[in-house]
Amino acid sequence: LKNADLVQTMEGADLTGVDILIDKGVIQAIGKTLDGAGAETLDLAGHLVTPGLVNTHPHLYQTLTRVVPEGLDALLFGWLKTLYPIWSRFTPDDMRLSAELGLAELALSGCTTTSDHLYLYPNGARLDDTVEAAANVGLRFHPTRGSMSIGESDGGLPPDALVEREAAILEDCIRVVDAFHDPTPGAMVRVGIAPCSPFSVSRELMRDAAILARDKGVRLHTHLAENDEDVAYSLEKFGCRPGQYAEDLGWTGNDVWHAHCVKLDAGEIDLFANSQTGVAHCPCSNCRLGSGIAPVRAMRDAGVPVGLGVDGSASNDQAALIEEARQAMLLQRVANGADAMSGREALEIATRGGAAVLGRDDIGH
Repeated sequence: LKNADLVQTMEGADLTGVDILIDKGVIQAIGKTLDGAGAETLDLAGHLVTPGLVNTHPHLYQTLTRVVPEGLDALLFGWLKTLYPIWSRFTPDDMRLSAELGLAELALSGCTTTSDHLYLYPNGARLDDTVEAAANVGLRFHPTRGSMSIGESDGGLPPDALVEREAAILEDCIRVVDAFHDPTPGAMVRVGIAPCSPFSVSRELMRDAAILARDKGVRLHTHLAENDEDVAYSLEKFGCRPGQYAEDLGWTGNDVWHAHCVKLDAGEIDLFANSQTGVAHCPCSNCRLGSGIAPVRAMRDAGVPVGLGVDGSASNDQAALIEEARQAMLLQRVANGADAMSGREALEIATRGGAAVLGRDDIGH
């Protein structure tokens, strides 16, 4: 990459008028007038170069269910109940197509690495369908084997037809980790384990998933403290706030990241900072569903690892990660003043922040 006007390395000072030499997908050197003899060359005069953006929380299968009329003005729980019956009719081809579309859209917004939280597997769908889609599109991929095990008849939110037996869930988690997880530097696929949420799986599954993930050396992911309904459910069903629920079940630590965390209180922020538990901040989806403004300024100041997520297209209407960075900046300014977050910090959250949340030190800078 020749003659870039500005390179934001996310490692300190910005660099002007420099070249970047890349070999086999790895940056080898950054400097002025590098010798790139024989290399394919792009002249980037007039351009800004940043690290690829990192998306820490999408639901790629939702790409096919944007702007469903009945869910447009609903809060989280009502919105989910509207969409569950539609998702229950998805086929493996639907899963693959929705993932390819969502991944392509992410790439067009500067995203080069993304996770995915797939927690329902109707009609023979498997995590393998999305792994295949990511290989077709070419993004670095962190799929998570999500799950739901508590249906309506047992007091959960999802319909019974969309939940799985917990033994089968754990067995398939082992299968997909063994089949796809690559722990080596520069890996294109790493797999995580991700029961959907406190209101759709049992405490036993949460605990067993944490034990399994640590035995396999993979990361843990779920939704937590997304809105007031979520917190009320935790208080009613478990007698504690979401942060305490997570800690009790082994869901804090530097191998865990939680989506949303809009309603974390000061004690929970301290818990996450002290344990280096990560957060996937999804500002556009939080606005769309009226969930609130996550305390990102307080999290960052306390030392909580924070990345960005587009969430599902059904609760966002797009999958543009650069827009999430802008929205994150704007919401913190609305909540805390115009000097609460700079554009540079928002870009750092979208790059290095997301990489750290996914446990990567080989990308994002």
